[in-house]
Amino acid sequence: MKTYVFDASALFAFLRDKPGAAKVSGILEDARRGRARILISSVNYGEVYGLILRSYGPEPARAAIHAVSPLPIEVLDTTPHTACNAADAKAKYKLYYVDAFAAALAIEYKATLVTSDADFRKLGHSFPIVWLKA
Repeated sequence: MKTYVFDASALFAFLRDKPGAAKVSGILEDARRGRARILISSVNYGEVYGLILRSYGPEPARAAIHAVSPLPIEVLDTTPHTACNAADAKAKYKLYYVDAFAAALAIEYKATLVTSDADFRKLGHSFPIVWLKA
């Protein structure tokens, strides 16, 4: 079974029907059928809430998070181990710390990162990436 890690941009694209939403929908469908596992760090999950809160207000932010709960996405709490791995990724690849949590999970779980964030291009070929926009 293939494992994917969503960063905030992947979940945001799906929730707000942004470019790449169809790719995210396909991965979600694979997970519904038991052919894929989808992970997201609680830090990146909170980032999605914050993005929607800042752009659209509290009610749409709560509605978006409510819409995510039935999806086949495992929200993983941040452990000290993951926090240190994120700090390592931040230092090594010069990522924003919040983005480094997605990178750390992808490395830890040998997963494919799903993102539209061009900052992840700094990682080269450290792990597979599904790009949501060119």
